Amino acid sequence: MTDRRTLNRDILRLALPALGALVAEPLFLAVDAAMIGHLGVSELAGLGIASAVLTTIVGLMVFLAYSTTPAVARRFGAGDVQGGVSVGIDGMWLALAIGAVLAVAGSFATPAVVGAFSPAPDVAAAAEAYLGISMWGLPAMLIVFAATGLLRGLQNTVVPLWIAGAGFTVNALVNWLFIYGFGWGVAGSAAGTVLVQWGMVAAYVVVVGRLARLHRASVRPQREGVRGSARSGGWMFLRTVSLRIATLATVAVATALGTEELAGWQVVFTIFSTTAFALDALAIAAQALVGKALGERDPHQVRAVLGRTVSWGVWAGVAFGVVIAALSGVIGLVFTGDPAVAAFIQPALLVLALSQPVAAFVFVLDGVLMGADDARYLAAAGGVNLVPYLPALALLAWLAPSGPAALAWLAAAYYGVYLLVRGVTLGARIRGTAWMHHDA
Repeated sequence: MTDRRTLNRDILRLALPALGALVAEPLFLAVDAAMIGHLGVSELAGLGIASAVLTTIVGLMVFLAYSTTPAVARRFGAGDVQGGVSVGIDGMWLALAIGAVLAVAGSFATPAVVGAFSPAPDVAAAAEAYLGISMWGLPAMLIVFAATGLLRGLQNTVVPLWIAGAGFTVNALVNWLFIYGFGWGVAGSAAGTVLVQWGMVAAYVVVVGRLARLHRASVRPQREGVRGSARSGGWMFLRTVSLRIATLATVAVATALGTEELAGWQVVFTIFSTTAFALDALAIAAQALVGKALGERDPHQVRAVLGRTVSWGVWAGVAFGVVIAALSGVIGLVFTGDPAVAAFIQPALLVLALSQPVAAFVFVLDGVLMGADDARYLAAAGGVNLVPYLPALALLAWLAPSGPAALAWLAAAYYGVYLLVRGVTLGARIRGTAWMHHDA
């Protein structure tokens, strides 16, 4: 068992590079949106539709990283690095297979998917151009997820940071060349992104190939390894579906409440997502360290990682809450420049501020249970969490409040009901020891 100082260093060693990689992607997306925005409103609106579709697909497939990390980490902790690398490679093969199916199906379905949003013809043309090309980058994105999970399982978050940082930097340059230099417009942005995504895959293949040679791991897909990844990934997929249902249902209620409420919710949820990046970095560290400790058959170390990461997370949540509360009166000005809008969303931001310690607790425990490969429980808990939340949303929609109070009540429902229930179901699980000894 390591001492507290060593454990603190291990958490920081994993969390800080993970945070850098997490932050790199939204920064690039913001730059990309700005470049497309200069092409015109129609192109930017088309990007909005395409991005909504792509983020939904990618969000559902993130299980490829979350299921690969604990499988690799357990073998790494048990001293079977060869087995860890092999199971990680199996995850990459599974990602390629799923991505290929999605790319082919998505390319054919693009016109119908875009048409479901009923956009204007010029917006539809931009959305179809971007989405149709972007579908061919899906296999690359999913392989990157699995490869990132492999390296995290080996307690390495630095290489994913370098590949992510280099990839997103090159992406911005290539997109500028394709959009403006070649005059390809919105299609150029999609083509540049797909090209760089496959370049990131090439980088990971080089890294993983070296690991395979070093540890004499097979680079061919192993039937049992792929099946194991699919089985664990299936449960993680169901868990992610429950999260998407909660998010989409909340947006639907915000839409029903009114345009101002919907716009306000977008601002509030953007702030929530921003703080989640830092908290997710701690969750990633917890995931890798818990998986390794379980492979070492050291339950005391597992408990130490649990206690330390939860403590750090909750205190980080308190700090984020204080900052959000202090800035609640001006955040709306940053987004809109309108004092009336700033006042409109301030009560909801205060609710968000109060919820930050709970959010931190939830995110870290998510990482701990993912590290234990307790995917089946996470999937079941995801369904249970919706049981009180969806009726609460339905009640809010039926009461149909308006103004700042409506947005505040919506925030209270999501951050006060949904997050709290998630905290209860996750907290109940880690009180015992079944999650350390379950059958994956």
